Amino acid sequence: MKNFVAPDVPPADVFDRCVRCGLCLPTCPTYVETLVETSGPRGRIALIKAVAEERLDLLSPGFVHQMSECLDCRACEAVCPSGVDYGRILEPARTQIVRAQAPARSWWGRLGRAVLVGMLFSNMALMRAAARLLKVYQRSGLQTLVRRTGLLRALGLQDVEALAPRVSDRFFIPRDQRFAPRGPKRATAFLHAGCIMHVAFATWNEATVRVLGATGVETIVPSGQGCCGAITIHAGEMARGRELAKRNIAAFERSGADVYVINAAGCGSALKEYGELFGDDPEWVDRAVAFSAKVHDVLEYLDEIGLPEGSLGPLRGIVTYQDACHLAHAQRITAPPRRLLAQIPGIDLREMDESSLCCGSAGIYNVTQPEMSQRLQRRKVDRILEVAPEIVATGNPGCALQMRNGLDRAGASQVVVKHVVELLDESLKARSG
Repeated sequence: MKNFVAPDVPPADVFDRCVRCGLCLPTCPTYVETLVETSGPRGRIALIKAVAEERLDLLSPGFVHQMSECLDCRACEAVCPSGVDYGRILEPARTQIVRAQAPARSWWGRLGRAVLVGMLFSNMALMRAAARLLKVYQRSGLQTLVRRTGLLRALGLQDVEALAPRVSDRFFIPRDQRFAPRGPKRATAFLHAGCIMHVAFATWNEATVRVLGATGVETIVPSGQGCCGAITIHAGEMARGRELAKRNIAAFERSGADVYVINAAGCGSALKEYGELFGDDPEWVDRAVAFSAKVHDVLEYLDEIGLPEGSLGPLRGIVTYQDACHLAHAQRITAPPRRLLAQIPGIDLREMDESSLCCGSAGIYNVTQPEMSQRLQRRKVDRILEVAPEIVATGNPGCALQMRNGLDRAGASQVVVKHVVELLDESLKARSG
């Protein structure tokens, strides 16, 4: 099988927009690490075009490797003078590879993909059941015992196990909750609780509710929502991603909310691109475009509406901010988080070098591409430690997990990793308390 077949085929002119200027290369994490042409955006575009023109086989090992090695961080899009929509090229390529590989995939490979990509991210009740099992493993002492036996190392699973998020003490389950604002209501926000977020980063959601409330925003958490679909789309399961997207669009339409607020950069990027996801579906495209226009990252939204004057109290500490790729590159949001942090009295905000270079998380990339992921993780940790912070602030759970793991590996467990909204929440409490 050589050529791309409909659906999920990028427009032909997308390939030709790349003029091979090379401005993308210094921003590409894998190119910066390898200095190999095919590990950069223009090299990968050339490979994809070669497959589309039947000059290269779709399942050529080198092509499959490059489509997998790419982090889809979108840094190249942010600097491209020709406006190449790289994501519209890469994701269809991955979809075609997945389809072509399916017949030859082993039964355990099909089962694992069906459970992880198909069932777990489609069914939030199943996600919570899995999280409860992980919680027992982490809290009962079993984790410590298993690590001591050396079994994980023998099976080659020690790195994957170490990356697993610590399950929250309590889950943030969407149950049609409605949180009243503090003072006069300015707007109503639909809060996206997330899939991993609602079981492993519940405190982020709780902090988001409190900070929105302090700005006069009523927050609702409708039960009809679910996974944004980013993981499935990045894994080449485009059709399944669309089904997950339909659920969120319908839930928002029923909610009556003014905006759809998200506190995970990767999810926010996917939600804002639903219009493109349904570009060839006349039944859903208009609904998807209208939906995406209402999606706001929480930091983007807070920066727009403004925090009440004098509402933030002093915090102490050296803070550095790490740009999440899908916030900085895909959504072009870099200044709002920094402006919000700068409003917190008492913190010493220090910029790290290469803040916008990917940390190597990228969804499940740190599991599927561990070698490159760890190279990027070490690079990011080195940049963090150069500014000697006490706190690393970010806007994405995958980044938080990757940096926490990297800091622990580097013997810097004393450095805390937090979402910017958590720091705002603490500052609000410092003022009111």
